[in-house]
Amino acid sequence: MSVIQKIRDKYAVVIVVVICLAIVSFLLQDAFFGKSSMMRRSTSVGKVNGEELDISEYQQRIEETVNKYRQQAPNGNVNEQTRQYAREQVWNEFLNEQIMNAQYDKLGIQVTEAEVIDQFNGKNPNPIVVQQFTDPKTGQFDRAQMQQALQSIGQDQTGRMRNALQELEHYILKSRLQEKYTSLIKQAVYYPKWLAEQQAKDNAQFASLSYVSVPYASIADSTIKVTDDESQKYIDNHKALFKTQEARKVEYISFDALPSSADTAVALKSLFEAKAELDTTSAADIENFIKRNSDIAYFDGYVSKKALMVPQKDTIANLPVGTVFGPYYDNNLIVFAKMIDRKTMPDSVKVRHILIATKTQQGAGLPDSIAKNRIDSIERAVKGGADFKALVEQYSDDPGSKATGGEYDITPATPFVKEFKDFAMEGPKGKMGVVKTQFGYHLIEILDQKNIGPAIKVAYLGKPVDASKETDSRAYAAANEFASQNHDQKAFEKTIQEKGLNKRLADNLRPMDFVIPGVGQARELVRWAYDAKQGDVSNVFTFEDKYVVAVLNGIRKEGTASVDEVRPQVEAEVRKAKKADEIIKKLQSPASLEAAAKAVSQPELKADGINFGTPFIASMGFEPRVVGAAFNKALGTAKISAPIEGNGGVYIIRVDAYQPNTQPQDPAGAARAYEQGVKSMLDGQSGQLFEVLKKLNKVEDNRAKFF
Repeated sequence: MSVIQKIRDKYAVVIVVVICLAIVSFLLQDAFFGKSSMMRRSTSVGKVNGEELDISEYQQRIEETVNKYRQQAPNGNVNEQTRQYAREQVWNEFLNEQIMNAQYDKLGIQVTEAEVIDQFNGKNPNPIVVQQFTDPKTGQFDRAQMQQALQSIGQDQTGRMRNALQELEHYILKSRLQEKYTSLIKQAVYYPKWLAEQQAKDNAQFASLSYVSVPYASIADSTIKVTDDESQKYIDNHKALFKTQEARKVEYISFDALPSSADTAVALKSLFEAKAELDTTSAADIENFIKRNSDIAYFDGYVSKKALMVPQKDTIANLPVGTVFGPYYDNNLIVFAKMIDRKTMPDSVKVRHILIATKTQQGAGLPDSIAKNRIDSIERAVKGGADFKALVEQYSDDPGSKATGGEYDITPATPFVKEFKDFAMEGPKGKMGVVKTQFGYHLIEILDQKNIGPAIKVAYLGKPVDASKETDSRAYAAANEFASQNHDQKAFEKTIQEKGLNKRLADNLRPMDFVIPGVGQARELVRWAYDAKQGDVSNVFTFEDKYVVAVLNGIRKEGTASVDEVRPQVEAEVRKAKKADEIIKKLQSPASLEAAAKAVSQPELKADGINFGTPFIASMGFEPRVVGAAFNKALGTAKISAPIEGNGGVYIIRVDAYQPNTQPQDPAGAARAYEQGVKSMLDGQSGQLFEVLKKLNKVEDNRAKFF
């Protein structure tokens, strides 16, 4: 107790002070950091002149765009590449909206409601409106159809027509604003009269030269040394040529989980077991067998012999019915092909039909018996001479073919309902009949058939050769061992050389890249590259059938490229300049072409037909400095030029004569052509114009933080 009492006596004040400080510290922390800790993380994926795009709105726009792509996709499937395209499209649309709307507001450009209405009902409807309501039979704009569609919007229970109209109006509004803005820009395009006249004067004659050329290639590159200081000076003097965007450079090792010989043997064993059953499976049971056993979907239809697109197609096409061929490789699959049937049929058929829909679960359509009676009555009417197209318009429940009089073009590969396609492809030309499908009763008439020839039905038993768990584990173990033993770039490089591994390069990775050539979808690696420090070695990344270990060996910031990034290009230019200095020093100031030729041991050459407006000389190539010197008034036709540092070498020239241009340029015509060329570049959504505007606006792209 005496010890406790002593602590109380001696340290009570200290303890109280410590406790008070702790409380004050806690309160200060809550005051200064509490609010910030409770603040939401920024949800802005980007800004244009301070206007933000929130992640939720960005995602919503992306999904809307992806859904549009999904509706156009064959199976409604959208891959990651399409999603990435949608991300970029939505971002660019946001930039366009913000930048262009600011331009419209600044210039007072507007589109009134009356203008939008006029784009529908005026004398000259908008081209997109004309396209939407053009009669496919006549190719003419159907104003009555448009009016009917607009009037029926109020009766649309689903809201689809209303949404479609709003999208159309938005497109028209946007295009009209763009047209007005572009029109204003075009009015500013002007080619001065004096400049056109000077250009015509410059091009009014041709020159003939005598010259001596000393090619840069006559001096070996190995004799010219270029220092980093010289390269940096060249970059500093030509910064516009070396502008860069932010990027990363990554080197990586890929440990691929490729199937081993044992994996292939397992796949073959399974395939041959299934093949034994394939040999005895009847044509009636083949579809179910393929669904159970094959990675290649069964196509219950015929394909013309010339349209067959598989390996060994000639051998397969000539198989007798019931015969099996294989195994053979088709990409990553080992396949057996069995000939199910063959027949003679057209490769394309034109039909027309009338559909009477039967009742669906949603309640649409007629009861089966009533639908059958109606289609039978329509068939009797057609055979009695009634107008088929008129009956299509009056009775058919197929909106996809009403505009074409019920007509369709069908091939063996066309994804049509089976009963319909079988009738169309197998019946003779002129045949008419009623066919029942899942949609209802169709009255079908075969109008035409083309290219009648052999067609085949083939079943494919295909199985992939996949890496086993053991093979996959070995690949991962090798990648993990490599990553654990190589923690820096020096060790990374040393191990690669010692083990003879195949190092790969992913250069110029941009912040929003999703795909790396040789790897595929690799967003995680790109994100790592932007979080890592130069020289860092990554952990193991898993990408489908490969494991990747990467090292970050290059960080490029936005601005001007470094010497290392553009060394070959810059050193070539510096070396060329130093060669030119050597050649000019050797030439000194020759009194004549003969003296120049002797000084450098080069022949005297000729060049004709040189025009000031064309910087290309047939015997030299692209040499604008030589062309400019040829028309220097101070040079005339008697003097020789000073040494000219050209693209391919150093030149000394003498103008032998000038000849008039027998086809002089019309200044007014040249001015019109120039102005028209510039204006044509501005038509529509001009990418060049928008890029200029983008540079004049403050754009901040933060999307890489969210993806």
